[in-house]
Amino acid sequence: MTERLAGVRLAPYTTLGLGGPARAFATAGSAEEIVELVASADRAGEPVLVLGGGSNLVVSDEGFDGLVVSVASRGVEVDGDRITVQAGEDWDTLVARAVAEGRPGIECLSGIPGRVGATPIQNVGAYGQDVSQTIAGVRVYDRRTGELGDLSARECGFAYRHSVFKEDPGRYVVLAVTYELLKDELSGPVTYKELAVRLGVAPGDRAPLAEVRAAVLELRRGKGMVLDADDPDSRSAGSFFTNPLLSGPEAAELELRAPGFPRWDMPGGSVKVPAAWLIENAGFPKGYRRGPARISTKHTLAMTNPEMSATATELLDLAREVRDGVREKFGVTLVNEPVLVGARL
Repeated sequence: MTERLAGVRLAPYTTLGLGGPARAFATAGSAEEIVELVASADRAGEPVLVLGGGSNLVVSDEGFDGLVVSVASRGVEVDGDRITVQAGEDWDTLVARAVAEGRPGIECLSGIPGRVGATPIQNVGAYGQDVSQTIAGVRVYDRRTGELGDLSARECGFAYRHSVFKEDPGRYVVLAVTYELLKDELSGPVTYKELAVRLGVAPGDRAPLAEVRAAVLELRRGKGMVLDADDPDSRSAGSFFTNPLLSGPEAAELELRAPGFPRWDMPGGSVKVPAAWLIENAGFPKGYRRGPARISTKHTLAMTNPEMSATATELLDLAREVRDGVREKFGVTLVNEPVLVGARL
């Protein structure tokens, strides 16, 4: 039986360095142990928090009144173009391996902190790629039925920063993810303008995988988005808000408030708006501070705990101030990207 510890502080297990104690804490070194711990807690009616790398998480100062299962399962199996990876494997280590082996499809996701099991939940994406483009299936434990199962990519219901796992957050526990990564010397088409400029290629062109990975890491470091003990701006949960998707009428309303606002046209007539632009133009510049919590000095999308002295309450107060300021000026309500545990925005 996996050892359960009492009163473990969760702050050291998150990239923000925030979070009070867990009533119970256990580390699961295999998929079997994950299922055993979660199923046992469910039978006992005990709340469960499945914890990966803690890079997309804000835990309240009160902590979690239940069992925290820290996912530490390991293992990578290769079957031709399909790679099945246990949920506890480090994500960027997988990306580095894919690049080294000449397997394009996730190279633009270099430098993203966290573990493999989190990637389908958020449909993790950056620089024109997201994991839904390469995920072939996800091995899950279904807490509703008490059974193991495999979800196809279609059954995962992927959308922008969304999936069936977010739609019904208490139902599935991700145990392993299978990616289909075909062999090729070059990346996929580079569709993100900033990355194309950095690589010196035209949008839509391809580039050597190692060069794409290096360029992405350089761009992310410049925004404080690569974990670095010497960079206070990296003490964050990454982008705190998703880029809003506006309907045609909502975009027309924003045009009246902010003529010529930056946008990306999306399928179905919707419009994506850069949240960073909304934040900065609502009066919240890089480095804006509320007590010990501040907006990153490199990127307005990140709420940071630079001296590791802020509380979760203080950081969320800053996030609320930003959200409310954007809504007041532009009529657009920003939605948090990190998972909030024991707190609401």
